[in-house]
Amino acid sequence: MSEGRPPRPAGRDGGDDRVPDGDAAIDLNPSQDVDYLGELGAPLSRHSPFVWGFFGGLGLFLAFWLGEQIVSISSVLVLVVVAMFLAAGLNPSVEAIERRGLGRGWAVLAVIVGVLVALALFLLAIVPVIAEQVRSITDNAPGWLATLEENPKVQELDERYGVIEKAEKYIEDGGYASSLFGGVLGVGLAVLSALGNAFIIVVLTLYFLSSLQTTKNALYQLAPASRRERVSLLGDRVLRGVGGYVSGAFIVATAAGVSSLVFLFAVGLGEYALALAFVVALLDVIPMIGATIGAVIVTLIAFAEDPTIGIACAIFYLIYQQVENYLIYPRVMSRSVDIPGAVTVIAALVGAALLGVVGALLAIPTAAAILMLGKEVVVKRQDAR
Repeated sequence: MSEGRPPRPAGRDGGDDRVPDGDAAIDLNPSQDVDYLGELGAPLSRHSPFVWGFFGGLGLFLAFWLGEQIVSISSVLVLVVVAMFLAAGLNPSVEAIERRGLGRGWAVLAVIVGVLVALALFLLAIVPVIAEQVRSITDNAPGWLATLEENPKVQELDERYGVIEKAEKYIEDGGYASSLFGGVLGVGLAVLSALGNAFIIVVLTLYFLSSLQTTKNALYQLAPASRRERVSLLGDRVLRGVGGYVSGAFIVATAAGVSSLVFLFAVGLGEYALALAFVVALLDVIPMIGATIGAVIVTLIAFAEDPTIGIACAIFYLIYQQVENYLIYPRVMSRSVDIPGAVTVIAALVGAALLGVVGALLAIPTAAAILMLGKEVVVKRQDAR
């Protein structure tokens, strides 16, 4: 009998009902040994290609499914991120009120009420004027188009490419309205969607702002005790940087709008000054190209009104952008973000490609936070070796 094999029971006649076959034996009466199921085999190796392939494929499928779910709620995630950045931007004001002895909850309420009151006053005082000036611009647009048609250079381009004729036909057909907004219903839905998104952002900002300290402490607790203090200090610095950037961007945009308003009244475009200054301030928030787009819009309208005013606008915005880029912006942002110019351009381009205007707005503080963390964590760790 071979070693390692248990003894088999004898047959009915007391003999051994097995036929030898080399070292093994075949049981001719298996019914007498129903409890024996053979020896246990070796367990399946965890390093088996089958195991790796199965769990790798399962992980890939799970990652793909999670990616699809994130893409499906991308619009909601954008609102959440915007609300978080706004909360970080308003947090310095809340902390300033707290330092005067007011509790966190009351400080948050005071800041939110102040922002909402300022926004309501702006809408009541400025929006009717802007709407009237926009209507005036719309009414005068055909006259400006006729003025451009009289320009020899424009006539040459029109004769070669038929640009003006195509534009007039496109406008007369009314197809642009349906293609841009889907008709009147599309405009109404777009307005309702914008108001709904604004309401969601306000509510989320209120929640984030009121629970910011609790949320920070909860996240910091996830760090190991030996590194918790450093993680807390780094996190607070990132939040201060984001808040400083949001506040600084608002200050820079306000400066651009106010200076444009004063200049447009001075050169004789007071009829459209408020609307155009608001456009400049709104577009100035967009990194890199926003200020240029606003300047081009105002300059084109000024040229259509009076070529002399147009030349004055071109000169003014050429000078003002240099002042903003090299004097106003560095002074305002010096305490919030420290980021090289090349990184600013790359971050804005990547952010715009990923999330459009919102991505461009959030890209710069995000890049500044990544650079700061890299400098404080990676570089210092490398220097310590």
